[in-house]
Amino acid sequence: MLLINLGQCLVGVTVGVWASSTAVIGAALDNLADASVYGVSLYAVGRSAAIKVRAARLSGWLLIGLAVLLCIEVLRRFFGGEAPIGPAMMAMAAVNAALNLVCLRLLKRHQGEDVNFKASAIFTNNDSIVNLAIVLSGTLVLWLDSNLPDLILGLVVSGIAANGGREILAEAAEAGEQAPSK
Repeated sequence: MLLINLGQCLVGVTVGVWASSTAVIGAALDNLADASVYGVSLYAVGRSAAIKVRAARLSGWLLIGLAVLLCIEVLRRFFGGEAPIGPAMMAMAAVNAALNLVCLRLLKRHQGEDVNFKASAIFTNNDSIVNLAIVLSGTLVLWLDSNLPDLILGLVVSGIAANGGREILAEAAEAGEQAPSK
């Protein structure tokens, strides 16, 4: 899953910049956050509950930070940007959706109560919602010949990412309260 998300990030940033799509760039940044969570989660495997909670907190704050960066990019493009390339947005979202299904299947195989697995499931579910919205946004961009649907979705993606970070921080706080103290 780490490699899948790193690949999605690299391709997504490239396509997003080429297609002038904040939504695709946002999805790519979200994939980078996902890859970071998986990397941190791998580090936390077999470690103490306190380390797992710290790893989840890091993931939550990373996602919130990426949400803020995406908001800044939306504002920058609002004041000077052309309409994105709708078909490129939709194609990238379709590829990401297929890869998210692979990730969800992998997660189900290793499902557990661990806070980092829960964080991974939150990220992957958010990605699925975002990919459906990108297809809709790409359609509206084509129909309206405007960048507004993409910018609006960029803000929505930012909100979804920030909320996912909040959920992860809440799960980490709950797990931290339940963890035995040393």
